[in-house]
Amino acid sequence: MPSNLNLMETDRYKTIQAPSEGFFKDRSSKFISFAYPIKSEEEVAPIVKSLKKEYFDARHHCYAYRIGHKMDVFRAADDGEPPNSAGIPILNQIRSQELTNILIVVVRYFGGTLLGVPGLINAYKMAAADAVSNAQIVCMTVNSELLVQFDYESMNKVMKVVKDEKVDVLQQAFDMVCSMNLSVRVNALDALIGKLSKIEGLTFELV
Repeated sequence: MPSNLNLMETDRYKTIQAPSEGFFKDRSSKFISFAYPIKSEEEVAPIVKSLKKEYFDARHHCYAYRIGHKMDVFRAADDGEPPNSAGIPILNQIRSQELTNILIVVVRYFGGTLLGVPGLINAYKMAAADAVSNAQIVCMTVNSELLVQFDYESMNKVMKVVKDEKVDVLQQAFDMVCSMNLSVRVNALDALIGKLSKIEGLTFELV
């Protein structure tokens, strides 16, 4: 689906919320596409392996992915198709939608008629685009995790800062010495630290 999410802030990026599928057909060749939200390259191989096992009778299992909010980790694989006729068209669909943390795999069943390189480029492009169009695109923030420790007497002051800065509490423990693991947007980290630093006896560290 089209998205007009604003990416002007450097700690935001677009990805898909959940796996989706797409389809394209050209002269009896079928192209089944699968899009997955991922966070690391280690997730790619098991997904591709699983699809190759499920669609064992397909001729090609081509894919592309991009990872990281800086969008600097990516790869395209043609899996036996002519060079740059499959993986790159898939990757270009990821780029055109400004997506990251996403893997798209396109499974091809050969229909008996050669499509030629231009035909293949178009087919893989359209199949990938269909998977993206069927996905829900979401805007995510790049967060840092901060471990905060403080005396019980400082509880109200700390909780006020957490509430005012709209920080997510990942984990907390209250005793004579209290601790909180906070998740904060990268662009808001300095402001949060500035306020926490004013609380006497409080210590913090990035984790």
